[in-house]
Amino acid sequence: MSLRLGDTAPDFEAETTEGTINFHDWIGDGWAVLFSHPADFTPVCTTELGETAKLKEQFAKRNCKVIAVSVDSVEDHKAWVGDIDETQGCAVNFPIIGDTDRHVSETYDMLHPGEGDTSTVRSVFVIDANKKIRMTLTYPKSAGRNFDEILRVIDSIQLTDGYKVATPVNWKDGEDVIIVPSLSDEEAKEHFPDGWKTLKPYLRVTKQPNR
Repeated sequence: MSLRLGDTAPDFEAETTEGTINFHDWIGDGWAVLFSHPADFTPVCTTELGETAKLKEQFAKRNCKVIAVSVDSVEDHKAWVGDIDETQGCAVNFPIIGDTDRHVSETYDMLHPGEGDTSTVRSVFVIDANKKIRMTLTYPKSAGRNFDEILRVIDSIQLTDGYKVATPVNWKDGEDVIIVPSLSDEEAKEHFPDGWKTLKPYLRVTKQPNR
């Protein structure tokens, strides 16, 4: 059965490039991004892991760890990271799970039927501090992911968890947000004393409240 938003992220124990981990213990009291890449020593994956390493401080600002997984072995991962450092200009600074028995990949439904092999597609799971799945993305093997988008969604979720707002199309941190329709105007006055602009009764735009 496929995992859905709001489900508890399945726990597992695995060998990684940074030693054995229990996933929930490794997450701790923060957030996590678990993402799969099809295979080591492949071009698109090399660029993706390099970019993720460069964004380590950005993820840390959001109290978020990152961890990668593929069906290759830990030994292969360790051999590959030198190529990532050489070609992308950044050393891998997060663990990569060795999943040769496909336990993690199958648990998280990362294997794509009909692709002609057993490698994972490009799946992403954003997991909050309560170990709940808050966002999922799945890209085909041929398309590299946009990790800035993953950070943007984390910003949105963390903001909307704390305030009665939603974020509009293409929103970025610091831009105006939308007051949730379930909040009456009278209630909104308590939450947004600086006011808002009403475009429609259901579309009220206000400044980002934590700015």
